[in-house]
Amino acid sequence: MSAIDFHTHQLSASTVILNREGFEGDEASIEYFSIGLHPWALSDNWREKWEKLKKLSENPNCLAIGEAGFDRIKGADLELQQPAFESQCQLAQKLNIPLILHCVRGHDLLLAYLKKTKNPPQIIWHGWNLKPHLAEELLDFPVSFSFGKQLLLPESNAAKWLTRCPGKRIFLETDDSNLAIAEIYKSASLILQLPCEQLAQLTKENWNRISSRKLP
Repeated sequence: MSAIDFHTHQLSASTVILNREGFEGDEASIEYFSIGLHPWALSDNWREKWEKLKKLSENPNCLAIGEAGFDRIKGADLELQQPAFESQCQLAQKLNIPLILHCVRGHDLLLAYLKKTKNPPQIIWHGWNLKPHLAEELLDFPVSFSFGKQLLLPESNAAKWLTRCPGKRIFLETDDSNLAIAEIYKSASLILQLPCEQLAQLTKENWNRISSRKLP
């Protein structure tokens, strides 16, 4: 099974979309990556990094913008988070690639952005583990959900939403865990009663439907 890890901080033998946490290094050596201005790392001079991010995003191996988003617990002031998020959304929309969302206690902020924006990009909320009714509020918008280690806990909100989530909006990830992506797919397979091979094909098709930068 070729299981794609749609968001990770760890290089592995599997096909991965590696989250670049810095802006230095040889991005050409990474098969696929995402890059963004994380709300934890924002400062008053974020626009200086923004210029570097736009240049890196031109690399065809850059499959997504992010992590980007909102964090009311561990993040810069919202006065910085909101314009940085919206700028990254505009870039993702321009490139026709998804934005990987980091969102902690910011569901309302995301919903407000989606309601006011005429043409938002495709957004993948990574590490989803909120209550299902909050996910349902996002189904009118181009928002998908990436599930990770919480699926190993049968009573988690992630596991509960996976059973109800539209299939075309499902992605799977390891994030910063030490788990193999095969373990996440196995857990999702048991929850959905789908063979891992079918699930792997589903998530790949989901990606290629919403992004101009395809996975082979």
